Amino acid sequence: MSNSFVVAAALLLAPALGAPAPQVTVPASFGPDSQVSASVQPSTSGYMLAYLENGYASATYHGPYTGTPTTTGAANGPTTLAASIPAGPPNPTATYYNTEGVPLNPLPAPYTPAGGLGTNGSLPRYMVNSDFDFESIALGLYQEWIELDLFHDGLARFSDAEFEAAGLGPEARSLIEFMANQETGHSTLLTNMLGERAPKQCIYNYPYTTVREWVDFMQRLTRFGESGVWGFINHLDSREVGQLLAQSIATEARQQQIFRQMSGLTPMDVWFENGWPQSWSWTMLAPYISYCPENQTRLAWQNFPTLHILNNANINRYSPNDTAQDGSETVGPRIADPSVSNLTSGSCQNLNVTGYGCGPAIARNKSEPLSFPGKKVLFQWEAPGQAVGPNNSYVTATTAGAPKFVGWSQQLNLTYSPLTVTGNNTGYTYQPEGYVYGGEGIINGTMAVMLTDLDLFVTPFNTSMLNPHIVALGLYQAG
Repeated sequence: MSNSFVVAAALLLAPALGAPAPQVTVPASFGPDSQVSASVQPSTSGYMLAYLENGYASATYHGPYTGTPTTTGAANGPTTLAASIPAGPPNPTATYYNTEGVPLNPLPAPYTPAGGLGTNGSLPRYMVNSDFDFESIALGLYQEWIELDLFHDGLARFSDAEFEAAGLGPEARSLIEFMANQETGHSTLLTNMLGERAPKQCIYNYPYTTVREWVDFMQRLTRFGESGVWGFINHLDSREVGQLLAQSIATEARQQQIFRQMSGLTPMDVWFENGWPQSWSWTMLAPYISYCPENQTRLAWQNFPTLHILNNANINRYSPNDTAQDGSETVGPRIADPSVSNLTSGSCQNLNVTGYGCGPAIARNKSEPLSFPGKKVLFQWEAPGQAVGPNNSYVTATTAGAPKFVGWSQQLNLTYSPLTVTGNNTGYTYQPEGYVYGGEGIINGTMAVMLTDLDLFVTPFNTSMLNPHIVALGLYQAG
């Protein structure tokens, strides 16, 4: 975007800020582009870029992997000590309870209550400090790399006219470009905290063909990117790494909200964001990575079989209950594929009716919700053993028995409903009702659902205990 446009935007916004007085005649030009010395820095991207007529750049290839993998399966250590981690009693040192409302222990310094981690004055070390840290941050870096490519790709792929038709003008595109540039900083940060074996950027295979589908895909991808970090950040051995990661993921939360607004969804739909185990987010991310460089650092996390939600609500319909029941209104078979946008009837995209329109907006309310308690939700799930991810070199796997329940992971809860099996890897359930506090419903937004063989009780800090019981994993568009 040119500097002249930035100046123009600033001048047009000025009256709303109180000064100067509104102009009667809009100037035709706003002076020279720049009077500040600058130089163009070379790209640090790890792949070839193509510069399009609209001035944006993207990778020269986006598509499937066509070769033969030279290795398969997740990364492994020297040995595996047990089939799963057994449940244990409460932490014996977690006994503090304050009934006085004042500090109970001597203060180590003025205005400094006793306790905390990393508060003893030691010099911070901003590096991963265990295998758990390394694998978690490496997963985060895979996520940052795809966001860097994805955000740029749509800007380069679609014309100005296509963006305008989707309700996204130059200022919206400028905001997306800024969010793309944020990923340069995020990927640099995580690379530095990992060291020399940090994963490199890959080549990706995207599912969208329209601007609406691109934005919808981004709101889904940033959901599992954000939730995947909330799930592990407080388990990191390195508190210093967790500090910097929190400052990064807070930005991603804003990105997800903005992409929801651009998709015509309500920007905030829950009281609490949900945290996911690493294997959940890796399961959702891996199918969109086609090629990675030779000697790429591999991940240890599990890839679950895909759970297809056949009547996942189409966000582009003014009546989401009219979504087809056979999965045909999702653009493809991958786990986070967006809703089909080129509808022949029932589209809300250009409908300027409160409660039914879904064009980009600061906020939207749905007169007919995308989902509701009691909705019959139809499932089809894949068998394990499917090749997925970079170079088709990872394999989906499960250690669970036959599916009996549907797990709904949102806000502070993991809620179950019974699964009715209707055929070979097909079944249904009814969306359950439940509340967090007061009248706030648990199920909303873009969220994880899974088939399990057990209705295991888990809480936000130990959700990964459910992994051995997951048959298949999906992404549900509840609101």
